Amino acid sequence: MKNDTLEIYVDYLISSFNATTATDLSNVLDGDISHDVVTRMLASSAQTSKDLWLRVKPLVREIEGEDGVLIIDDSILEKPSTDESPLICYHYDHCQGRSVKGINFISALYHNPAVSLPVGVHRVMKPDYETHPKTGKRKRKALFTKNHYCRDLLAQAVKNPLTFRYVLTDTGFASSENMMFIYHELKRQVVMPLKSNRNVALSLDDKKRGHYHKLNTRPMETGMTREIWLEGVDVPLVLAKQVFTNEDNSMGILYLVSSDIDLSYDRITTIYKKRWNVECYHKSLKQNASLGKSPTKTRTTQTHHFFASLYAYIKLEPLKIKTKLNHFALKNKLYIKAVQQAFEALRELQNPAECVT
Repeated sequence: MKNDTLEIYVDYLISSFNATTATDLSNVLDGDISHDVVTRMLASSAQTSKDLWLRVKPLVREIEGEDGVLIIDDSILEKPSTDESPLICYHYDHCQGRSVKGINFISALYHNPAVSLPVGVHRVMKPDYETHPKTGKRKRKALFTKNHYCRDLLAQAVKNPLTFRYVLTDTGFASSENMMFIYHELKRQVVMPLKSNRNVALSLDDKKRGHYHKLNTRPMETGMTREIWLEGVDVPLVLAKQVFTNEDNSMGILYLVSSDIDLSYDRITTIYKKRWNVECYHKSLKQNASLGKSPTKTRTTQTHHFFASLYAYIKLEPLKIKTKLNHFALKNKLYIKAVQQAFEALRELQNPAECVT
Protein backbone atom coordinates (compact mmCIF):
# COMPACT_ATOMS: atom_id res chain seq x y z
CA MET A 1 0.00 0.00 0.00
CA LYS A 2 2.92 2.36 0.79
CA ASN A 3 4.28 2.14 -2.76
CA ASP A 4 0.78 2.59 -4.23
CA THR A 5 0.29 5.68 -2.08
CA LEU A 6 3.66 7.05 -3.15
CA GLU A 7 2.79 6.59 -6.84
CA ILE A 8 -0.51 8.42 -6.34
CA TYR A 9 1.19 11.18 -4.34
CA VAL A 10 3.81 11.65 -7.07
CA ASP A 11 1.13 11.93 -9.77
CA TYR A 12 -0.63 14.45 -7.53
CA LEU A 13 2.56 16.54 -7.35
CA ILE A 14 2.72 16.63 -11.15
CA SER A 15 -0.96 17.54 -11.44
CA SER A 16 -1.07 20.16 -8.68
CA PHE A 17 -0.72 23.92 -9.16
CA ASN A 18 -1.04 25.03 -5.52
CA ALA A 19 0.16 23.92 -2.09
CA THR A 20 0.28 20.13 -1.84
CA THR A 21 -1.24 18.61 1.30
CA ALA A 22 -2.51 15.23 2.38
CA THR A 23 -5.98 16.68 2.92
CA ASP A 24 -6.07 18.23 -0.54
CA LEU A 25 -5.01 14.95 -2.16
CA SER A 26 -7.76 13.11 -0.26
CA ASN A 27 -10.29 15.66 -1.50
CA VAL A 28 -9.05 15.33 -5.08
CA LEU A 29 -9.65 11.57 -4.86
CA ASP A 30 -13.10 12.05 -3.24
CA GLY A 31 -11.86 10.35 -0.10
CA ASP A 32 -10.70 7.14 -1.80
CA ILE A 33 -7.47 7.60 0.14
CA SER A 34 -7.70 9.29 3.53
CA HIS A 35 -5.32 12.08 4.47
CA ASP A 36 -4.08 9.86 7.34
CA VAL A 37 -2.82 7.27 4.83
CA VAL A 38 -0.86 9.94 2.95
CA THR A 39 0.47 11.41 6.20
CA ARG A 40 1.68 7.99 7.36
CA MET A 41 3.41 7.43 4.03
CA LEU A 42 5.26 10.75 4.31
CA ALA A 43 6.18 10.02 7.95
CA SER A 44 7.60 6.57 7.13
CA SER A 45 11.33 5.95 6.79
CA ALA A 46 12.91 8.60 4.58
CA GLN A 47 13.97 7.67 1.06
CA THR A 48 17.69 7.80 0.20
CA SER A 49 19.85 8.27 -2.86
CA LYS A 50 19.86 4.47 -3.20
CA ASP A 51 16.05 4.46 -3.40
CA LEU A 52 16.26 7.14 -6.09
CA TRP A 53 18.60 4.99 -8.15
CA LEU A 54 16.26 2.00 -7.90
CA ARG A 55 13.44 4.15 -9.27
CA VAL A 56 15.41 5.69 -12.12
CA LYS A 57 17.56 2.67 -13.04
CA PRO A 58 15.09 1.08 -15.55
CA LEU A 59 14.86 4.34 -17.50
CA VAL A 60 18.62 4.91 -17.40
CA ARG A 61 19.32 1.44 -18.77
CA GLU A 62 17.08 2.20 -21.76
CA ILE A 63 18.85 5.42 -22.76
CA GLU A 64 22.44 5.29 -21.47
CA GLY A 65 25.29 5.28 -23.95
CA GLU A 66 28.76 6.59 -24.75
CA ASP A 67 27.34 10.05 -25.48
CA GLY A 68 26.12 10.34 -21.90
CA VAL A 69 27.70 12.83 -19.50
CA LEU A 70 27.36 13.15 -15.74
CA ILE A 71 26.69 16.64 -14.41
CA ILE A 72 27.28 17.59 -10.78
CA ASP A 73 25.64 20.73 -9.46
CA ASP A 74 23.88 22.06 -6.39
CA SER A 75 20.85 24.24 -5.83
CA ILE A 76 18.91 25.76 -2.94
CA LEU A 77 15.18 25.37 -2.48
CA GLU A 78 14.34 28.51 -0.52
CA LYS A 79 12.08 27.99 2.53
CA PRO A 80 12.14 31.41 4.24
CA SER A 81 9.03 30.81 6.37
CA THR A 82 9.83 27.28 7.55
CA ASP A 83 11.35 26.67 10.98
CA GLU A 84 15.11 26.26 10.91
CA SER A 85 16.52 22.74 11.29
CA PRO A 86 19.63 20.77 10.26
CA LEU A 87 17.93 20.26 6.86
CA ILE A 88 16.38 23.71 6.40
CA CYS A 89 18.96 26.30 7.36
CA TYR A 90 21.12 29.05 5.88
CA HIS A 91 23.36 28.34 2.89
CA TYR A 92 25.38 30.74 0.78
CA ASP A 93 23.81 31.26 -2.64
CA HIS A 94 26.45 32.32 -5.21
CA CYS A 95 23.76 33.43 -7.64
CA GLN A 96 22.36 35.94 -5.15
CA GLY A 97 25.63 36.71 -3.38
CA ARG A 98 24.11 36.13 0.07
CA SER A 99 22.93 33.42 2.44
CA VAL A 100 19.37 32.16 2.08
CA LYS A 101 17.34 29.76 4.20
CA GLY A 102 16.28 26.53 2.58
CA ILE A 103 17.32 23.04 1.50
CA ASN A 104 20.70 22.81 -0.22
CA PHE A 105 20.92 19.71 -2.40
CA ILE A 106 23.61 18.33 -4.70
CA SER A 107 22.56 16.22 -7.69
CA ALA A 108 24.24 13.89 -10.13
CA LEU A 109 22.32 14.37 -13.38
CA TYR A 110 22.85 11.90 -16.20
CA HIS A 111 22.30 13.46 -19.62
CA ASN A 112 22.31 12.01 -23.09
CA PRO A 113 21.09 13.84 -26.21
CA ALA A 114 17.41 13.27 -25.36
CA VAL A 115 16.94 12.74 -21.63
CA SER A 116 18.20 14.15 -18.32
CA LEU A 117 17.74 11.96 -15.24
CA PRO A 118 18.90 12.45 -11.63
CA VAL A 119 20.83 9.31 -10.63
CA GLY A 120 21.94 10.46 -7.20
CA VAL A 121 21.31 13.26 -4.73
CA HIS A 122 22.63 14.44 -1.36
CA ARG A 123 20.93 16.95 0.89
CA VAL A 124 23.42 19.09 2.79
CA MET A 125 22.78 18.64 6.50
CA LYS A 126 24.06 21.07 9.15
CA PRO A 127 23.43 19.47 12.56
CA ASP A 128 26.44 21.02 14.32
CA TYR A 129 27.43 24.57 15.22
CA GLU A 130 30.67 26.49 15.04
CA THR A 131 31.66 29.89 16.45
CA HIS A 132 33.25 32.50 14.21
CA PRO A 133 36.67 33.34 15.75
CA LYS A 134 36.33 37.10 15.11
CA THR A 135 32.64 37.92 15.46
CA GLY A 136 31.80 35.27 18.05
CA LYS A 137 28.60 34.44 16.18
CA ARG A 138 27.41 30.84 16.08
CA LYS A 139 26.35 29.31 12.80
CA ARG A 140 25.44 25.86 11.59
CA LYS A 141 28.16 23.60 10.23
CA ALA A 142 27.77 20.89 7.59
CA LEU A 143 28.75 17.29 8.24
CA PHE A 144 30.76 17.15 4.99
CA THR A 145 31.96 19.55 2.33
CA LYS A 146 30.15 19.85 -0.99
CA ASN A 147 33.23 18.43 -2.72
CA HIS A 148 32.98 15.35 -0.48
CA TYR A 149 29.36 14.85 -1.59
CA CYS A 150 30.44 15.42 -5.21
CA ARG A 151 33.02 12.64 -5.07
CA ASP A 152 30.58 10.34 -3.28
CA LEU A 153 27.95 10.80 -6.00
CA LEU A 154 30.52 10.21 -8.75
CA ALA A 155 31.91 7.08 -7.10
CA GLN A 156 28.41 5.66 -6.71
CA ALA A 157 27.60 6.35 -10.37
CA VAL A 158 30.69 4.41 -11.46
CA LYS A 159 29.87 1.59 -9.05
CA ASN A 160 26.26 1.23 -10.28
CA PRO A 161 27.70 1.08 -13.12
CA LEU A 162 26.68 4.01 -15.32
CA THR A 163 28.04 4.58 -18.83
CA PHE A 164 29.61 8.02 -19.23
CA ARG A 165 32.98 9.47 -20.21
CA TYR A 166 32.87 13.11 -19.13
CA VAL A 167 32.07 14.80 -15.81
CA LEU A 168 30.77 18.38 -16.07
CA THR A 169 30.58 20.87 -13.18
CA ASP A 170 30.64 24.59 -12.51
CA THR A 171 33.60 26.39 -10.90
CA GLY A 172 32.40 25.47 -7.41
CA PHE A 173 33.26 21.79 -7.97
CA ALA A 174 36.33 22.32 -10.19
CA SER A 175 38.84 21.70 -7.40
CA SER A 176 42.18 20.05 -8.04
CA GLU A 177 41.23 17.24 -5.64
CA ASN A 178 38.03 16.51 -7.59
CA MET A 179 39.90 16.49 -10.91
CA MET A 180 42.53 14.08 -9.57
CA PHE A 181 39.83 11.80 -8.13
CA ILE A 182 37.85 11.70 -11.36
CA TYR A 183 40.89 11.10 -13.58
CA HIS A 184 42.90 8.66 -11.43
CA GLU A 185 40.31 6.88 -9.28
CA LEU A 186 37.28 6.80 -11.57
CA LYS A 187 39.13 6.72 -14.92
CA ARG A 188 36.86 9.40 -16.37
CA GLN A 189 37.56 12.75 -18.05
CA VAL A 190 36.58 16.22 -16.85
CA VAL A 191 35.32 19.31 -18.65
CA MET A 192 35.16 22.13 -16.12
CA PRO A 193 35.44 25.92 -15.93
CA LEU A 194 38.20 27.56 -13.91
CA LYS A 195 38.11 30.79 -11.96
CA SER A 196 40.37 33.38 -13.55
CA ASN A 197 42.67 33.52 -10.51
CA ARG A 198 43.69 29.83 -10.60
CA ASN A 199 47.45 29.18 -10.75
CA VAL A 200 48.66 27.56 -13.98
CA ALA A 201 52.02 26.66 -15.51
CA LEU A 202 52.57 26.68 -19.25
CA SER A 203 54.95 23.72 -19.28
CA LEU A 204 55.91 20.72 -17.17
CA ASP A 205 59.30 22.30 -16.46
CA ASP A 206 57.61 25.45 -15.13
CA LYS A 207 55.39 23.27 -12.94
CA LYS A 208 58.39 21.41 -11.52
CA ARG A 209 60.10 24.71 -10.72
CA GLY A 210 56.91 26.08 -9.17
CA HIS A 211 56.60 28.86 -11.78
CA TYR A 212 52.84 29.50 -11.80
CA HIS A 213 50.86 32.45 -13.12
CA LYS A 214 47.28 33.57 -12.59
CA LEU A 215 45.14 32.28 -15.43
CA ASN A 216 43.85 35.69 -16.44
CA THR A 217 47.38 37.13 -16.78
CA ARG A 218 48.28 34.80 -19.66
CA PRO A 219 47.26 36.15 -23.10
CA MET A 220 45.24 33.69 -25.16
CA GLU A 221 43.16 33.93 -28.31
CA THR A 222 39.52 32.88 -28.39
CA GLY A 223 38.84 29.75 -30.42
CA MET A 224 42.25 28.23 -29.67
CA THR A 225 43.43 25.62 -27.17
CA ARG A 226 46.60 25.40 -25.09
CA GLU A 227 48.12 22.72 -22.89
CA ILE A 228 48.55 23.85 -19.30
CA TRP A 229 49.48 22.42 -15.92
CA LEU A 230 47.16 23.34 -13.07
CA GLU A 231 48.49 23.67 -9.55
CA GLY A 232 47.57 20.54 -7.59
CA VAL A 233 46.91 18.42 -10.70
CA ASP A 234 49.64 16.03 -11.90
CA VAL A 235 48.39 15.57 -15.49
CA PRO A 236 48.28 18.11 -18.34
CA LEU A 237 45.00 19.80 -19.20
CA VAL A 238 43.80 21.41 -22.39
CA LEU A 239 42.58 24.99 -21.93
CA ALA A 240 40.01 26.83 -24.06
CA LYS A 241 39.05 30.48 -23.67
CA GLN A 242 35.45 31.24 -24.58
CA VAL A 243 34.19 34.83 -24.93
CA PHE A 244 30.45 35.45 -24.89
CA THR A 245 27.90 38.25 -24.54
CA ASN A 246 25.74 38.40 -21.40
CA GLU A 247 22.06 39.35 -21.35
CA ASP A 248 23.03 42.92 -20.34
CA ASN A 249 25.33 43.09 -23.42
CA SER A 250 28.46 42.93 -21.26
CA MET A 251 31.28 40.61 -22.31
CA GLY A 252 32.03 37.46 -20.35
CA ILE A 253 34.99 35.07 -20.40
CA LEU A 254 34.87 31.38 -19.60
CA TYR A 255 38.07 29.37 -19.13
CA LEU A 256 37.33 25.70 -19.81
CA VAL A 257 39.75 22.85 -19.10
CA SER A 258 39.62 19.15 -19.88
CA SER A 259 41.79 16.21 -18.95
CA ASP A 260 41.11 14.84 -22.44
CA ILE A 261 43.97 16.74 -24.10
CA ASP A 262 42.98 15.61 -27.62
CA LEU A 263 39.81 17.70 -27.55
CA SER A 264 39.52 20.64 -29.94
CA TYR A 265 38.08 24.02 -28.97
CA ASP A 266 34.77 23.21 -30.67
CA ARG A 267 34.55 19.84 -28.98
CA ILE A 268 35.25 21.23 -25.49
CA THR A 269 32.68 23.98 -25.81
CA THR A 270 30.10 21.62 -27.33
CA ILE A 271 30.49 19.12 -24.50
CA TYR A 272 30.28 21.82 -21.85
CA LYS A 273 27.04 23.22 -23.31
CA LYS A 274 25.39 20.05 -22.02
CA ARG A 275 25.86 21.34 -18.46
CA TRP A 276 22.99 23.77 -19.08
CA ASN A 277 20.59 20.83 -18.74
CA VAL A 278 21.15 20.81 -14.99
CA GLU A 279 19.74 24.35 -14.80
CA CYS A 280 16.64 23.15 -16.67
CA TYR A 281 16.40 20.24 -14.22
CA HIS A 282 16.53 22.53 -11.18
CA LYS A 283 13.90 24.85 -12.65
CA SER A 284 11.52 22.05 -13.61
CA LEU A 285 11.95 20.29 -10.28
CA LYS A 286 10.85 23.44 -8.46
CA GLN A 287 8.10 24.57 -10.82
CA ASN A 288 6.68 21.38 -12.34
CA ALA A 289 7.23 18.77 -9.60
CA SER A 290 5.92 20.79 -6.62
CA LEU A 291 9.26 20.64 -4.82
CA GLY A 292 8.63 23.75 -2.74
CA LYS A 293 4.85 23.47 -2.34
CA SER A 294 4.62 21.18 0.67
CA PRO A 295 3.95 22.57 4.19
CA THR A 296 5.51 19.49 5.85
CA LYS A 297 7.08 20.26 9.22
CA THR A 298 9.35 17.37 10.25
CA ARG A 299 12.68 16.39 8.70
CA THR A 300 11.31 12.95 7.73
CA THR A 301 8.20 14.27 5.97
CA GLN A 302 10.21 17.05 4.30
CA THR A 303 12.75 14.52 3.06
CA HIS A 304 10.04 12.16 1.82
CA HIS A 305 8.31 14.98 -0.08
CA PHE A 306 11.69 15.95 -1.56
CA PHE A 307 12.16 12.38 -2.82
CA ALA A 308 8.62 12.31 -4.23
CA SER A 309 9.32 15.50 -6.20
CA LEU A 310 12.48 13.94 -7.66
CA TYR A 311 10.41 10.93 -8.66
CA ALA A 312 7.82 13.27 -10.22
CA TYR A 313 10.56 14.84 -12.35
CA ILE A 314 11.68 11.35 -13.42
CA LYS A 315 8.11 10.51 -14.46
CA LEU A 316 7.97 13.67 -16.58
CA GLU A 317 11.00 12.71 -18.68
CA PRO A 318 9.46 9.74 -20.57
CA LEU A 319 6.28 11.80 -21.02
CA LYS A 320 8.45 14.46 -22.63
CA ILE A 321 9.72 11.92 -25.15
CA LYS A 322 6.28 10.40 -25.75
CA THR A 323 4.45 13.70 -26.30
CA LYS A 324 7.37 15.72 -27.72
CA LEU A 325 6.50 18.44 -25.19
CA ASN A 326 8.89 19.82 -22.57
CA HIS A 327 7.97 19.76 -18.89
CA PHE A 328 6.54 23.27 -18.91
CA ALA A 329 4.38 22.56 -21.96
CA LEU A 330 3.15 19.35 -20.31
CA LYS A 331 2.27 21.23 -17.14
CA ASN A 332 0.49 23.90 -19.14
CA LYS A 333 -1.52 21.23 -20.94
CA LEU A 334 -2.66 19.87 -17.58
CA TYR A 335 -3.53 23.39 -16.47
CA ILE A 336 -5.66 24.06 -19.56
CA LYS A 337 -7.46 20.74 -19.06
CA ALA A 338 -8.15 21.58 -15.40
CA VAL A 339 -9.48 25.04 -16.27
CA GLN A 340 -11.72 23.58 -18.99
CA GLN A 341 -13.24 21.13 -16.50
CA ALA A 342 -13.68 23.88 -13.92
CA PHE A 343 -15.32 26.09 -16.54
CA GLU A 344 -17.79 23.36 -17.47
CA ALA A 345 -18.53 22.68 -13.78
CA LEU A 346 -19.23 26.37 -13.25
CA ARG A 347 -21.61 26.50 -16.23
CA GLU A 348 -23.44 23.48 -14.86
CA LEU A 349 -23.87 25.19 -11.49
CA GLN A 350 -25.09 28.39 -13.15
CA ASN A 351 -27.44 26.69 -15.61
CA PRO A 352 -28.18 23.15 -14.40
CA ALA A 353 -31.17 22.67 -16.73
CA GLU A 354 -29.15 23.45 -19.87
CA CYS A 355 -26.50 20.89 -18.94
CA VAL A 356 -28.95 18.00 -18.59
CA THR A 357 -28.69 15.61 -21.52
